[in-house]
Amino acid sequence: MSFTAKDVAELREITGAGMMDCKKALVHTDGDREKAIEYLREIGVSIAAKKASRIASEGLIGGYTDDKTGVLAELNCETDFVARGDQFKTLVHDVALQIAASKPLYVTKEEVPQDVLDKEKEILKIQAMNEGKPEAIAEKMVQGRIKKYYEDFCLLEQPFVKDPSKTVGQLITEAIASIGEKITVRRFTRYEMGEGIEKKKEDLQAEVDKQVAKMKE
Repeated sequence: MSFTAKDVAELREITGAGMMDCKKALVHTDGDREKAIEYLREIGVSIAAKKASRIASEGLIGGYTDDKTGVLAELNCETDFVARGDQFKTLVHDVALQIAASKPLYVTKEEVPQDVLDKEKEILKIQAMNEGKPEAIAEKMVQGRIKKYYEDFCLLEQPFVKDPSKTVGQLITEAIASIGEKITVRRFTRYEMGEGIEKKKEDLQAEVDKQVAKMKE
């Protein structure tokens, strides 16, 4: 089955994949559009990997807010055209929502400071030994349990709040495969109402007694 430049353009419109990837998919599937779409999905991770070396200098700063929480997140892509698209805007919003809900401290596990990681491993080892495990076994258990730490505090390792069957990292990879450009989460800031403010604590009965005393004066 043959195909034309129009077929390539239409496949790109449907899938969001790059023009060359669409052309290769149609060549691979003899011009069968449905099979080409399936093929692009199958090689999605490979497409994402090929784009890892590209420079993502465009993008958006998007956010999420409710009565108690606010988030600003910067996601980068390669072109302003993609940054202005609905799919990319939705991705930015979803990532901001994730940050608001799951309170990550870092974007990637590689960003965790070594001293923080060493301290966490030390705590996990002590916990395992307190459970009666020999030191050698405790060491191995730490390696497994540190994965949970990453899932709790590293954005790309966290289960996606809208679909916990995938991580946020996998969500980004799927977007790369679909849109056809390199996409990165560069940074984020999360605000929570009252965070860092030392709340005044008073004994209720003492406050009542104080008010009664004023009334008697």
